[in-house]
Amino acid sequence: MSTSQTAARGQAAEERRSWAPMVGLFLAQVLMSFNVAALPISLGGMVEDFGVPPTTASTTIVVYGLAVAALVMTGAKLGQRIGWVLIFRVVVVLFAGSSLLMIFSQSIEWAIAGQVLAGASAAIIVPALVALIAENYRGDQQATAVGSLGSARAFSGMSAFLIGGTLGTLVGWRPVFMITLGLAVAVFALSFGLRSDRGNRSVRIDLVASVLIGAAIVMLTLGFNNLNGWGIVVARDSAPFSILGLSPAPVLVVLGVVFGQLFFLWTKRRTRIGKTPLVNLSVLERPEERAAIYAMFIIVLMEAAVNFTLPTYIQVVQGRTPFDTSLAMMPFNLTVFITATLIVRFYTRFAPRTIALFSFGLTTVALLWLAFVVTNNWETLPTILGLIVFGVGQGALVTLVFNVLVTAAPKELAGDVGSIRGTTQNLASAVGTAVMGAVLVTLLSVGVTSAAEDHPELPPELVAQVDLDTVNFIGNDELRGVLEETTATPEQIDTAVELNEEQRLRTLKLGLLILAGISAVAALPASRLPRYSREEIPDPEAAA
Repeated sequence: MSTSQTAARGQAAEERRSWAPMVGLFLAQVLMSFNVAALPISLGGMVEDFGVPPTTASTTIVVYGLAVAALVMTGAKLGQRIGWVLIFRVVVVLFAGSSLLMIFSQSIEWAIAGQVLAGASAAIIVPALVALIAENYRGDQQATAVGSLGSARAFSGMSAFLIGGTLGTLVGWRPVFMITLGLAVAVFALSFGLRSDRGNRSVRIDLVASVLIGAAIVMLTLGFNNLNGWGIVVARDSAPFSILGLSPAPVLVVLGVVFGQLFFLWTKRRTRIGKTPLVNLSVLERPEERAAIYAMFIIVLMEAAVNFTLPTYIQVVQGRTPFDTSLAMMPFNLTVFITATLIVRFYTRFAPRTIALFSFGLTTVALLWLAFVVTNNWETLPTILGLIVFGVGQGALVTLVFNVLVTAAPKELAGDVGSIRGTTQNLASAVGTAVMGAVLVTLLSVGVTSAAEDHPELPPELVAQVDLDTVNFIGNDELRGVLEETTATPEQIDTAVELNEEQRLRTLKLGLLILAGISAVAALPASRLPRYSREEIPDPEAAA
């Protein structure tokens, strides 16, 4: 072994730091993810306590996501200006305040305000986690730390369903947010072990870019989230307004894309004339870095689609409880948690491109497998195996692409990497959930309409009594209740229920096949990821 190699290894050993600060950063990710996962569980309790419809209670989920997505890039610049440790402590205290608002809320307006505050705080925590990891850890420790953020999301979702479901059943929804309050207190205490920084007062916040990207993200999120409810093209009765008969949802999507393009044009112009941009686009300068963002978008989109499709089918169609759903999803969430933590051990042996292509291959095979073996019983061994294989691929990918971005950028741009990561994940989650919902409902509507025409025992006059333009996923009991209000005979009701069961399962299988196709297409950006191994990673500080 050469003297330089020995010295390099000795220096790396000297730079190894305690994992205690990382525990606080891990819990900060758990705090955000647990809050997000706890909101759907709490909707029933909020509806009962405040006497509001479910759509009003679900506004808490919407405003949180919008606040994070719209403010995350501005939050990154605030962190660079004020200093990451100081602003991290401030927003953790604000997050604790949002938990107190949820615990003591007297009306739904209190709860909505609490989630706006939580979302605004998370908009700074998201880039802060990346910046603080880059500031406090190097090399293998940094890769492990980045991997822990991916595993924290899976761990939080799993624990929120189990703990939140149990508390919601036995005590009520408010104690769930006592957990987020306790997590915030723990994160604040552990933050004093973080390596401090002073910030840079010369950093300026581009308000024009903040407005452009904020408007773009809000429009895209609202547009995609309401494609199913407001109409994909033609406005439905549930749409708040129409534009020459068109649904406002696709109009918002188009406007969001336009504002996004204006943001990029403005940012490039500002960089060209030597002014500080809201986000430094140099972190996406190389094809490998852009490929990582494209791959991250597809990964989160698939995860959101699966997390929407399977729980919806289990709870709505099969009529099972959230606790049952968490048990059914346990193989997937647990595998993602374990894989995201352990995948860093393979970075020294395989290049990111190799790991990504293999992992996307796993997710594609798993989704194809699930499409052919899935039945109305989720406890079958083939279904569990499919979820486990999909979880392995998903867990490896969510850590890998994030790590590619972090290692490729100098630490002073870590906040920009974090803001891009936050924006990408929030947008991909909204797109994955909304588009999958719209696709499934459309497939189900077409399938039910076609199948009804092929069943002579369901005459047109009976079908006319059911509005097939609003077909959705409903359980057998609810369907029987609807049909009993028509002129259908008991035999016709049984036929209609059987037809609906067949079409629901067929729709689920087609949805999984579509996801498998998306996973296969992801090989394109994955093939552009770096080929270097851990020892060959270029020094981003030297490049800067």
